[in-house]
Amino acid sequence: MPFADVGDVRCRPQDARIFEHGWQSWSPTGRYRWTDAPPRAATETIQILAYRPETPVPDGVFQGEGLLAIEPDGGESGVVELWSAPGPEQVPSIRVREEGGRLVVSADGPVRHHRYEGGLDRALRAWADEMARGHAPERFPAVPPMWCTWYGYWDKVTDTDVIDNLMLCEHEGVGAEMILIDDGYEAEIGDWLEGRPGFGSLRRAVDAVTEAGLRTGIWTAPFLVGHRSRIHREHPDWLVGGAYAGHMWNQELAVLDVTHPEAAEHLVNVFRTLAGMGISHFKLDYIYAGALTGRRHEDIDPIAAYRLGLELIRKGAGPDATLHGCGAPMLPSIGLVDIMRVSPDMAPTLLPKSGDISQPSQLGARLTGAAREFLHARWWVNDPDCIILRPEVEAREEWAAHIEATGGLRGSSDPIAALDEWGLETTRRLMVPTATDPS
Repeated sequence: MPFADVGDVRCRPQDARIFEHGWQSWSPTGRYRWTDAPPRAATETIQILAYRPETPVPDGVFQGEGLLAIEPDGGESGVVELWSAPGPEQVPSIRVREEGGRLVVSADGPVRHHRYEGGLDRALRAWADEMARGHAPERFPAVPPMWCTWYGYWDKVTDTDVIDNLMLCEHEGVGAEMILIDDGYEAEIGDWLEGRPGFGSLRRAVDAVTEAGLRTGIWTAPFLVGHRSRIHREHPDWLVGGAYAGHMWNQELAVLDVTHPEAAEHLVNVFRTLAGMGISHFKLDYIYAGALTGRRHEDIDPIAAYRLGLELIRKGAGPDATLHGCGAPMLPSIGLVDIMRVSPDMAPTLLPKSGDISQPSQLGARLTGAAREFLHARWWVNDPDCIILRPEVEAREEWAAHIEATGGLRGSSDPIAALDEWGLETTRRLMVPTATDPS
């Protein structure tokens, strides 16, 4: 739909503050002055990977995805004018521009207008409560802490790395109750049931975790199909026509068409098979791909296709499995995931290499994670990303303080043997279950 004006706010624009909510986990989110330059994608590829590809932001406007709020006097009166999606199934882009000494709001789909008093924080919490009704559970049980392979071993992880750190977690009293095997076990992006020879045996790693009395988690990017994969080679009819999911892992990325009956059956089987191995926690990464536009077997809206894909994953994983979204469209995921990454990836460096805070960095993770703390225990359990505190991590004390201030998931991701005394002591202290009360 084209953008149409939906309201205005009469104020001095230079006094106003604007809250932009990003499209997916990695999209920057925050509160800005009218004179600020909010974060925008540094490249066309990053626009696909971390922003909303269909609606890049023109110069001279602010834009939120499904949510945009205005404090007309910068917060002094506590009045907040807020425009939002009507629900998780339909998520418009919402813009605000200056025109004739007023702020004019437009959207490319239906919106609801809300007016709150009491300041932005209170407004965001009230709005999130309203959006959750009828979609998200009323309560979120505490999630125990975990240990994750990613930030210690990247995609070169082996089954021995998993087992060694499993033993060290117990020996050093780290307190992990789940071990998450991240990217690096799979043969290719899309070929989740075929192992990378350098990893070793997924069965061996999972059995070791289970025998230790812990839960096992695993990483997938279920809606991505890498061009090197067997799925891409053998089943081109399973792909969303014309959909380009970006370039990662040194290859182009296509999108699995979950509306194709055979592709849907395949998706269910992947998660049913992994669950049958004893895996009960599923980190679903890069799932923005499921909501990209393109030609599907069934003519349905991209957000409807995305939600269908999550329902198929739940069918395969089972009703008691934990679904953990990442790189995920935020509003369309309400009620369909148990845990949600609410920021870009953490990194050992404070600043992102590209200067774009949607990309891995401590600064980007802290800024967007703090801005979305209001979602915790309202829509899902927040995931602020992992605890990494080994000595070479820049500003590690600040990162530890950020994690401690959140109510969300705690997950260590250092090689346990790489931690110094401060890092190990702080990791132990931070490894606690998630808060059950909303932030």
